[in-house]
Amino acid sequence: MTLLPHRLLVPILALLAPLALCAIVLHLAWGMLTAVLLFPLLGQDTRDALVRFWSRIVLVLLGIRLELSTESDSVLPGPGQGALFVMNHVSWVDVFVICALVPVRFVAKSEIAGWPVLGRFAGAVGTVFVERGRRHAVAHVNAAVAARLQAGALIGIFPEGTTTDGSRLLRFHANLIQPAIDAQVPVVPLALHYHQDNSPSAAAAFIDDMTLAGSLWRTLIAPRLAVRVHWLPSLAVAGQSRHDLAAQAQAAIGRALQLDERGALDAAAPAEAAPVLQSQPQGGS
Repeated sequence: MTLLPHRLLVPILALLAPLALCAIVLHLAWGMLTAVLLFPLLGQDTRDALVRFWSRIVLVLLGIRLELSTESDSVLPGPGQGALFVMNHVSWVDVFVICALVPVRFVAKSEIAGWPVLGRFAGAVGTVFVERGRRHAVAHVNAAVAARLQAGALIGIFPEGTTTDGSRLLRFHANLIQPAIDAQVPVVPLALHYHQDNSPSAAAAFIDDMTLAGSLWRTLIAPRLAVRVHWLPSLAVAGQSRHDLAAQAQAAIGRALQLDERGALDAAAPAEAAPVLQSQPQGGS
């Protein structure tokens, strides 16, 4: 079957985008009400299933196809076993992508807690908030994350500390990998690759001075947009430093994304910073 070229699909998607926006607003409202009103009454397994279902619907409304690629030794931690998920960061969509697959709680900067609607939803689903640039705050969060990992939680971090267009990796900061060592749980690298017709795409990227509204619009009018999640083999933490683990996770993700050594690393990044969920593009934080 012959597929319509992108130049013909874009105006069609632009006409449909207002309907998609209305559906997304209603879906966000439903998610917030469910999280705030019902979550306190539900068991953890039910809450996790609702978040997974809700996140998958978000991707459908955004027109993003979700693909999962695994290797033979890529396994989900067993029941009650915690794990630290480490990912490259391209977009605000990344969180929904991961939550559509596995019940991960994210470490996010504290400003997100004050966001209308999404801030309350993030808190209700178990997000761990950290104040950027304050080392004592990072230490406090690390202790809280280690406790959750020991209790069997799955925690996700974006160790680049900000977003890129997906064509490179920034240096992985090691601070928030320490809780995995303290809790003696595996580090699981995940590589996120956005593409259109199997060609790399920056349509979902949230970078530079881009606004959230502008990013949402670009995503909605991108024809045949998909995100492939490469679930990579876990990294054992015994006998390793956080810097070793950060370097190994970055190398594994770079290989999965087929980035060459120059494209996979921004050597100018500082060695220690607090990597947190990016809520503003690089130019706006």
